[in-house]
Amino acid sequence: MKPGFLLALEGIDGSGKSTAAVGIVAALHEAGHEVVATREPTDGPWGRRIREMARSGETVAPEEELRWFVEDRREHVARVIRPALDAGRVVVTDRYFLSTVAYQGARGLDWRAILAESEAEFPLPDLALIFDVNVPVGLARVHGRADDAEPAFEEEAFLTRVKTVYGAIARPWLARIDGNRDPATVLARALGWIRPALAEVTGS
Repeated sequence: MKPGFLLALEGIDGSGKSTAAVGIVAALHEAGHEVVATREPTDGPWGRRIREMARSGETVAPEEELRWFVEDRREHVARVIRPALDAGRVVVTDRYFLSTVAYQGARGLDWRAILAESEAEFPLPDLALIFDVNVPVGLARVHGRADDAEPAFEEEAFLTRVKTVYGAIARPWLARIDGNRDPATVLARALGWIRPALAEVTGS
């Protein structure tokens, strides 16, 4: 059986990662890969709690917020990510533990400790792409969306801190994409990273 492949898409709100995810999943399906598309926060009980908090704008203590995200991820890994990887599938997750590193780090927690603990507990991505976008551009995109806003996170000073943490993370499985470009260019550059990484791990 071919090994599975874990692709994590990361970035601040409005970075373009969710738009790119649609094109990435379609391209991988077209290439013959079995793809599991997923996201964090999930639609499970912890994920729903996180989304309700984000939409209400009423934040909780950073340590409690971190606990919610970790519990949601534990369920996500156990129920979705590990089984798919064990079955040799390609998992594309819209946010993973680097989001917790960056966002809860921006709340004032030790992002390096969160990163170390995450790497010790959860499967490492074979590739993580950070879609790097200017904060005003990201916020303009967010405000132009039709879906529900998440005022707990969508604030310029906060997202600037998130972007700073993302910028400080360095790992061999991490690459960065200029998210300020048009969607077609962003997708092409993402696939330019994904295809060789996928071939190296799975041979296809």
